[in-house]
Amino acid sequence: MTAALRILHWLCRILIAAVFLYSGYVKARATLQFAIAITGYKLVPEAFILPLATYLPWLEIALGLGVLIGWKMRYFAAAVSALLVFFIAILTLTYLRGIEADCGCFGFGDRISPRTILRDSLILIPALYLVVEGRFRAGRLQRSALVENPPSL
Repeated sequence: MTAALRILHWLCRILIAAVFLYSGYVKARATLQFAIAITGYKLVPEAFILPLATYLPWLEIALGLGVLIGWKMRYFAAAVSALLVFFIAILTLTYLRGIEADCGCFGFGDRISPRTILRDSLILIPALYLVVEGRFRAGRLQRSALVENPPSL
């Protein structure tokens, strides 16, 4: 891996880890406020709101730690990407339905808008990079191994 790709890899990991650790921490500290934000989306049955508000922040913290540590990176990056796609879909759906709800993404008081949807979409880019970069690196290693040691006929 070249130095530039290594730097890009680490920047993506640190960015994703920081976003998920901070976001999870803010929500975990204010479970009831987060539950109110979830209620504002008008998508979740009432019985699931408090459990979701209680456990989702800890999932975000765990995913942030997993990306930061780097163990099973592609799996953690894929889980982060899936969660971000889910968040983006919910934000978009709520916005298109004309519901004025609090995003609850990085604190409270931030209304869902095209800006919040764009922000989450931009966060998805480094997460997806972490998912696919391992495959590209493995492919490059296989090609370089074939060049150095061509198969005998």
